[in-house]
Parts: sequence; structure tokens; C-alpha cells
Amino acid sequence: MNKTIVKLGFVSAAIANIGGVLLFSRLFSNEVISASDPVVMSTFGLVMIMVWGLAYLGAAAISSSVRWLAAAFAIEKLVYVIVWCQWMFNNSISDVYSQDLYAGLFYTIYGPNDFLFMVFFILVFLKSGRSPAQV
Repeated sequence: MNKTIVKLGFVSAAIANIGGVLLFSRLFSNEVISASDPVVMSTFGLVMIMVWGLAYLGAAAISSSVRWLAAAFAIEKLVYVIVWCQWMFNNSISDVYSQDLYAGLFYTIYGPNDFLFMVFFILVFLKSGRSPAQV
């Protein structure tokens, strides 16, 4: 896999995590996000999502193989996708939208977003094992 594409993918994941949390939580002032899932999306949980974003940003700067790091990131995203699916089956997204548009958008976007980045990280893991000259 092309190193430039991998770097841009890691940077995009970082922006999605850090920027997404800051935007949709309105700098941690949006209480509806945390109230809708007080375990995973508490203020602590949102900060930890941003920490993962910093890890993705750090991975973008690595010039050697990121194969196993990408595998760890893929597993992390899988966990969030599973949690999102469980949340969607057990909660009403329309209830969240009725309370706050940003919180509704957050819950609508975060599962598919994490799924796409999970696929990206899996591809990086799989492709990086093929040739020492690549990622």
C-alpha cells in the first residue's frame, strides 16, 4: 500500500476522532451525547477517543512498518462498531435528534465512520505484510 495513502488515512482518522469529538460535543458542553450513552461517551470516554486520535496522528509520522499498530487500531475500531450497533438496537436515534441535532449527528455518524477506518486499518495490516518496501 502506498505510504502517502497510509499517512493520509492515519491523519484522516486523527482528524475524525479529535475534530469530531470537539465539533459534535461542542467542546464538551453537549450533555446529550454523554446522557445518551453515559458509559462509552462520558466526558472521559470522549477524551479517550481524542487520545486514540493522537495515536493515529503519531502513527502517521512513523516511517517504518506500522503493520501491527494498524492491527491494534482495527481491533479498537471493531469494538466501537460493535458498541455502536448495540446502541442503535437498544436506543432511539430520533429521541437523540429531538434533544440535540449535534448529538443526533454524532450517533448517526460515529458507527459508519469507525467501520470505514476499521476497514482502512485492516487493509494497511494486510498489505503491509506483503513487501518490506511497502508500509
